[in-house]
Amino acid sequence: MGETTFQVIRLLSTSALAFMIAMAVTPLWTNFLYKYRLGKQIRTEGAPIFASMHKAKEGTPTMGGVIVWVAVLLLLAILAVVRAIDPESALAEFYFLSRAESLLPFAVLILAALVGLADDLLGVLRIGPKGGGLAMRHRVLVYLALASLAAWWFYSKLGWDVLAVPFMGSVSIGLWYIPVFIFIITATVHSVNLTDGLDGLSGGILLIAFASYALISFLQGRYDLAILCGVIAGALVAFLWFNVHPARFFMGDTGSMALGITLGVIAMLTNAGLLLPLIAFIPMVESVSVITQVVSKKTRKKKIFHSTPIHHHFEARGWPETKVVERFWIIAGVMAIFGIVLYLIAY
Repeated sequence: MGETTFQVIRLLSTSALAFMIAMAVTPLWTNFLYKYRLGKQIRTEGAPIFASMHKAKEGTPTMGGVIVWVAVLLLLAILAVVRAIDPESALAEFYFLSRAESLLPFAVLILAALVGLADDLLGVLRIGPKGGGLAMRHRVLVYLALASLAAWWFYSKLGWDVLAVPFMGSVSIGLWYIPVFIFIITATVHSVNLTDGLDGLSGGILLIAFASYALISFLQGRYDLAILCGVIAGALVAFLWFNVHPARFFMGDTGSMALGITLGVIAMLTNAGLLLPLIAFIPMVESVSVITQVVSKKTRKKKIFHSTPIHHHFEARGWPETKVVERFWIIAGVMAIFGIVLYLIAY
C-alpha cells in the first residue's frame, strides 16, 4: 500500500468515525438539553423584524456545538488509548494529534469551545447585558485574546512571519504578521458567529470550509492537519442531521466561536489565510452586510437591508428559511471550489 493511499484511508476512516461518534453522542446530549430546558432566548430589543420571524424558536436548546468538539475529543481519546495499549497496531497509526500540525488548532478548538460554552450558559440563565450572555464588545475582546495567543505562538514559537499571496509567493512581513494574523482570526470567528442564525446554515457553511482546508492540507502533505479538518467535517455532518430545519438544537457560541477560530488558525497554518474570503465566502458577506448596515444607519439615517445579517434580509423579503439556507450552501460550495482552484494555480 502506498503512502498516499494509506493517508487517504486515514482521512476517510477518521472522518467516518467522528460522524458515528457524534451520532451516538447526540441523543444523550439532546435529552440533557431538553430535560434541563437549556433553551435559547430570543432577543427583541433593537431587532423587531428578527424577533417577529424567530419568536417561535424561543426555547429551542442551544449548545448543540458541543457535539462537534466532543466527538473530536472522544475520537482522539480512543485512538490515544489504542496507541498506548498496542503502539504497533494499524489502528494506532490513525492517531492524528501532532505538535507540528494539529496540536495548536486542536488546543484552540477546545479552549474556545469552553469559553463559548460559558457564554451560552450565561445566555440560558439570562445573565449579562439584557440577559443574553456576553455583550458583543466582550465577545470581541475574547476573540482578540484568543487570536493574540495564537499569533504569539505562530510568530514566537513557530517563527512564522510570511504570508502567502496569490501569484506572488510567500512575502515576509516581519512583526506585521501578528496584527494581520489577529485581524484574520478575529474577522473569521466574528463572521462565523453572525452566520449562525438559521437552521443548518452555519453547520453547512463550516462543513464546506473545513472540507476545503482538509483538501488543501492533504495536498501540502500535512496529513494530521487534514485529518483534524476531516474529523471536524465528519462531526459536522452528524450535527447537521439534527440541525436542519426544524432544528432540534442550535449550534451556540460553543460551536461557532470554537469552529470559527479553529478555521482561521488552520487557514494560517496552511499559509492560505488569504483564501478565506472565498472558502468562507458566506460568513464574509454576512459580516460585510452588518458593517454596511451600521455605517448606512449612522451616516445616512437609512437602512440598506430589511434586517442583518443578510440571511435575515432575505427572510424578511419572504424567502422560506430552508430556501435561504440551501441557496447559501450552494453559493458557499461554488465559491469554495474557486478558492481551491486559486490555490492550485496561484500558490
